[in-house]
Amino acid sequence: MSNSNPIGFFDSGVGGTSVWKEVVQLLPHENTIYLADSAHAPYGRKPQEEITKLCIKNTEYLINRGCKLIAIPCNTATTNSIAYLREHYEVPFIGIEPAIKPAALNSKTGKIGILATQGTLSSELFNRTQKAFTKDVNTIEIVGTGIVELIEAGKKDSEEMRNLLVGITEPFMISGIDYLVLGCSHYPYIKNMLQELLPSRVKIIDSGAAVARQTLHILKEFHLLNQQEILGTHELYSNRNTTVLDVLTSKIQNREVHFLDF
Repeated sequence: MSNSNPIGFFDSGVGGTSVWKEVVQLLPHENTIYLADSAHAPYGRKPQEEITKLCIKNTEYLINRGCKLIAIPCNTATTNSIAYLREHYEVPFIGIEPAIKPAALNSKTGKIGILATQGTLSSELFNRTQKAFTKDVNTIEIVGTGIVELIEAGKKDSEEMRNLLVGITEPFMISGIDYLVLGCSHYPYIKNMLQELLPSRVKIIDSGAAVARQTLHILKEFHLLNQQEILGTHELYSNRNTTVLDVLTSKIQNREVHFLDF
């Protein structure tokens, strides 16, 4: 496999572009293919068996396109299916998990909030991670029902989103958290609105930068870094309306957005 082969990404929609942009910024010479499975979003309400079937389909598409590594910037897909994918495919995989560890270690109040999908919060991997790092910390877990759908519809900055978040953030306000962990790749797109609604003491963290650093680490470990000095090219695909995907990635150079029937 050539080092100039692309890094593959798949997500339950456009949300994973928040992570994809972190990778592109850190690794500007890498080529990428991004697959937005928006037609099946959100993954967070689906049973594990269905999530894994979707992940298999996405993985095989990216492998057939020659991807040298596959990043899964979808918390629900990672926590439910990455173990299966690593067992059945030879390509290296990079997953994403809610940044519980830094929140728990740095909390002064001993109370942290986690905003995620039901699929992530109920997964075995999430619960193992939570138990490992929150023995002395209270966690307030909230399912972000409706957030993904509004972002997929291009309404991340809408009054409808603000009204939804007012209700979602109320338990965090009452409990006195000082960290909020975003456990879905879509949620960084509402980070500013969340910060406006929450007290200024609350620090909001996500896993995008950590995934980018891990991508660099794995590329080095497997000797897969692209040695070419030119900027990478980026192909982005959606199996639903491509407008939102186009808008969210418009500031990245050398990218093309396409509809893909899959």
